[in-house]
Amino acid sequence: MEGLLTIANKCQTVSFLSDPNTSGSANDVFVIVDHIKDMPEGHPPLLKTRRNMRYEDAVALWKELQRCGWTVAEPA
Repeated sequence: MEGLLTIANKCQTVSFLSDPNTSGSANDVFVIVDHIKDMPEGHPPLLKTRRNMRYEDAVALWKELQRCGWTVAEPA
């Protein structure tokens, strides 16, 4: 799983990336979820939180954020 969701009015992005340190078994797949605040031009984005979630929980979060108005974004 890999993807980005963004919400323009709050200048925030949520990044979903498969954790390379997990095994290939279906029960042990984890996703790193980063909440990032976009900063003004010339400043790097600010990492607000980082969580390691089970794949199923990350999929549920992805769907819930989309229901709340977050949209899929292209990687920079």
